[in-house]
Amino acid sequence: MVTKTVVLTAPNGMHARPAGELVKLAKALDGKVTLATAVKSVSAASMLGILSLGLKSGAEITVTAEGGNESENLATVVDFIANIKE
Repeated sequence: MVTKTVVLTAPNGMHARPAGELVKLAKALDGKVTLATAVKSVSAASMLGILSLGLKSGAEITVTAEGGNESENLATVVDFIANIKE
């Protein structure tokens, strides 16, 4: 299991479009990816879970990857979150 914290810099936070793209990405990975805030932890493969976090711009998200290519999966998801522009 590997973990890294990333700050969401998207001006509109995590809304439906990037959350949907993140779910597609997470489902395509070999292994399990989890997103967590100080309050809650959810699967990155769950659209409702991600939206339930209520992530605003500036939110700190802890990404955890287990199984499969953990390091690659972690880097892929962290990079995706860090580069959301909308």
